[in-house]
Amino acid sequence: MRAEQLTEPLAGHGEGPVWDADAGVLRWVDLLVGDVLTLGPAGTVARRHVGDVAAAFRPRAGGGMVVAVERGFVVVDADGHVGPVHEAFTDADVRMNDGGCDPAGRFFCGSMAYDAAPGRGALYRFDPDGTVTRALDGVTISNGIAWTPDGSTVFYVDTPTGRIDAFDYDLGSAALTDRRPVVHVDPVQGQPDGLALDAEGGLWVALWQGGAVHRYTQDGRLDQVIELPARQVTACAFGGPDRDRLFVTTSRDGLSDPEPAAGAVFVADVGVPGAPVAVFAG
Repeated sequence: MRAEQLTEPLAGHGEGPVWDADAGVLRWVDLLVGDVLTLGPAGTVARRHVGDVAAAFRPRAGGGMVVAVERGFVVVDADGHVGPVHEAFTDADVRMNDGGCDPAGRFFCGSMAYDAAPGRGALYRFDPDGTVTRALDGVTISNGIAWTPDGSTVFYVDTPTGRIDAFDYDLGSAALTDRRPVVHVDPVQGQPDGLALDAEGGLWVALWQGGAVHRYTQDGRLDQVIELPARQVTACAFGGPDRDRLFVTTSRDGLSDPEPAAGAVFVADVGVPGAPVAVFAG
């Protein structure tokens, strides 16, 4: 399966695509310059600057969005006003990296050290009342996270483990328990990065340095491969009117021999719709 290039290579480090169903548009981030990008119906791309880093975001139920910035969270209202930072940590050598919302509308985002030092990151929860809670310690590069529609299971990637793990999840308390590996990615195929879940339970994972997105069944079997002309594939998300198109972001950050398509967004028609993706309840 191959993907079609959808945009020019506009992002230095493209990440975190999200289909905004209410607006009918695709949004993603240029992480290290702090911008949220929006692909308009006419193919034009607009940028909104939200901070030194824009790691991940989700639409808000009341309009606007919640964004994980360098060391915390901000709420952007429907008029584009960026609110104060709800700080998660103070370490200047660490930044936020990737996240998503649980079915109750809580926003989780994980962190990593700028130099990717082992164990320096964590996973944080931002509740609709503005409270920030540290949910998981000992993380190195916190990446993709996705919940089953009933909220009973959450899938999670800490990239250097080479795995997609599952936790049991308590939707009432937001507790993560019984961590276990579900998918092991062969290192020769790349490193697991951003994650999306389809309506059949398939796990789609972007492969950093792998030039591909893989679909795995929940028993760990690889059953689909999307090839891309860029090695640094960062994240994927379902979207479109029927939510059956997979949008994929890529990066040119750190490349000594930049590839012509690195930093572009790609799209593939994958023949299966995505699972519902929750918005932030705050």
